[in-house]
Amino acid sequence: MESRHIVLGVTGGIAAYKAADLVRRLRAAGAEVRVVMTRGAQAFVTPLTFQALSGEPVHTELLDAAAEAGMGHIELARWADLVLVAPATADFIARLAHGLADDLLTTVCLASAAPLVLAPAMNQQMWANAAVQANCAILRERGVRLVGPETGSQACGDTGPGRMTEPADLVTALFPATPFPANMAPLAGRHVVVTAGPTYEDIDPVRFIGNRSSGRMGFAVAAAAAAAGARVSLVAGPVRLDTPAGVERVDVRSAAEMRDAAVALARAADVFIGVAAVADYAPVRRAPQKVKKGAARQTLELAATPDIVAEVAALDGGPLTVGFAAETENLKEHALEKLSRKRLDMIAANRVGVEGGGFESERNEILLLSADGERNLGSGSKQELARLLIGAVAERLQDTKRGM
Repeated sequence: MESRHIVLGVTGGIAAYKAADLVRRLRAAGAEVRVVMTRGAQAFVTPLTFQALSGEPVHTELLDAAAEAGMGHIELARWADLVLVAPATADFIARLAHGLADDLLTTVCLASAAPLVLAPAMNQQMWANAAVQANCAILRERGVRLVGPETGSQACGDTGPGRMTEPADLVTALFPATPFPANMAPLAGRHVVVTAGPTYEDIDPVRFIGNRSSGRMGFAVAAAAAAAGARVSLVAGPVRLDTPAGVERVDVRSAAEMRDAAVALARAADVFIGVAAVADYAPVRRAPQKVKKGAARQTLELAATPDIVAEVAALDGGPLTVGFAAETENLKEHALEKLSRKRLDMIAANRVGVEGGGFESERNEILLLSADGERNLGSGSKQELARLLIGAVAERLQDTKRGM
């Protein structure tokens, strides 16, 4: 993301707590952030929180004698490349739609020529109210962009549209095409191999052993690596996803096929990221014809499949190797065991089998572990987490280069 000045307006709703995470993510993406809080917002989160996270003084009053000595609201309005209000309550939306300038935030919005983006957040019935929808229509007609709201459970106990868009998804929505600064390609000249999706282990021509991996996380990692300047080879299991721009794709079905393709590519790669959910076991024999239903019980003999990421990690002079650990319990403990046993450089631990994350979901949560410690990448869209992961990989490569 190019250097940007963002004025973040925080209004008085329960979702104000999410704005703290939003500040952190905007700064991590390269933005300078100055926060303007309404009086209502200060009832939920203190200005000190935002000052610590943004590294800038927090602005709360229109008639602030010290600030107004330099025309503070005008200076803020001119400084901004973007004005983002998150959360934007029904009250704030109404006041803005009718041109009121009765506090610092509405005044900055009216005085700034920068693009204005709102992230609405309110009770689902309030969002459905005709007055709120009319006010939103007025703002859209004036060129104001609304992101969200999302549908889901709400603090009041209701379920429906009205949840503020998650901070990670807001950042992605604002800056979708710039995961890294325009003048920065941290993986330029590097070859990155990524595996993605499930593998299918055939029982007969009709049935197979598989899993619920959608491939979205691996495809997001491949796209982020390409955006960071790398040459990317993507070994994909059976998924229905479009190939990311600039990525070379190899389609496979079984664990054995994935192993052959991945190891061959990894021998000349700089980085290997094993995101695929490879089957642990495969049938010893594949029946040439469909197995007919007969006895009440059938026995299926299975054999362990190749451990692809461990084999790549053991290559002489092989690539920086990053594994994924999809766990349903004891996340950190199991991931650390895999990190050690497979002799990986890094492992991304993520919990699966939970609502709203992991397999078959657009979102994930990652704890990145290595021998040097841990880094919580947090929860967010798989695209956002992929960018953070690739950033960490680029840092690791740079540290390795310095140590040579």
